[in-house]
Formats: sequence, structure tokens, C-alpha cells
Amino acid sequence: MEEIEKDTVFYDESSGGVTFSGGEPFMQPIFLRTLLRLCKERRIQTAVETCGFIDTGTLLNTSPYVDLYLYDLKVIDDKKHQRFTGVSNRVILENLRQLSRSHDHITIRFPVIPGVNDDDRSVSQVGDFVCSLQRVKEVDVLPYHQHGIDKYRRLGMRYRMTETHPLSNEEVARITERLSSFGLRVKVGG
Repeated sequence: MEEIEKDTVFYDESSGGVTFSGGEPFMQPIFLRTLLRLCKERRIQTAVETCGFIDTGTLLNTSPYVDLYLYDLKVIDDKKHQRFTGVSNRVILENLRQLSRSHDHITIRFPVIPGVNDDDRSVSQVGDFVCSLQRVKEVDVLPYHQHGIDKYRRLGMRYRMTETHPLSNEEVARITERLSSFGLRVKVGG
């Protein structure tokens, strides 16, 4: 909290606050919940970026201390999700359903990866699913970029998507228009 409170003047001037991200911040649930609670006590706004692949009870018990969820939604089709992430998305989707019943400020973050989820079917499935949720009407489209390549090299790791190239402006516009057609507020970036 001492580190967080050093920036209080910036939070006050910008009407901003603290964003907990990672990796996955819920991998340290007690630490996260404690910091969120302390921020709430000090009237510091909070946001949590999550992929939603966490225990539902942990997510819901932390919810009273979170002002905004930035919830990643990659793929709706479970088999496709398993193929690209290694895990089922059933927990992720159910957690989002549960959270949307009780929390008013959730922004869906849709990281668009060429050849993975940029096709019309995948985009439409995201639009359909988000429309089925209570209290969720915002989607941030996050186009794939190659900014992480150098980081992988510095860490001595192999970057597996060297042949994947960012979407064109026209392709991003097509995706945002499709999601907007569901009545969602859509912006690029986030």
C-alpha cells in the first residue's frame, strides 16, 4: 500500500486508480483481495485485468472491492479455446456470466489474433455471448501486435508466432463494425 499511495496525487488529478494485472492477478488471491480492500478503504479506484480462469468463489468474493473488471475473452468455441490455450473456457465463460449478474463495470477485452479468432464466426460468437450477459455492453478490440518478440529474445524464449502479422486497418474496422452490429460499444485498444 505504501507504493500504491505514492501515486495518490495522480489518481486524484486523473480520476484514475490502480490496475492489477499480470500474468493473472488472481493467482495470488489473498494478496490481491487484501490490496483491493485497502484501496477501497482509502477511496482509491481499482481495476483488475483477468482471463477469468479462476475459482468462481474467489472472483465473486473479491468483486466488492473492484471498481472495474477488464475481462479477456479470446474464443467462445471450447474446442478451439483448448487448442490454442491448452485449457477449456467453460470456467471462464461461467465466471463472466456470474460476474455480470452482480457487477456493473465490466469491459470485455477481445485480443484478436490473425488465424485464431479474427474470422467472422469467432467474432460473431463473441458478439452473441457478450450480448447475452447482464450489465456488459463494452468491448475493447485489442489487435495483435509483435511488440513481445524482443522480450522473448531477451528472455531466451522462442516466439512461436513469428509468421503472424498484425491485422490491417480494414480488418480491424471489419471486426469492430461486426461487434458494433450487436449493439455493443466497441473501441480499438484499451
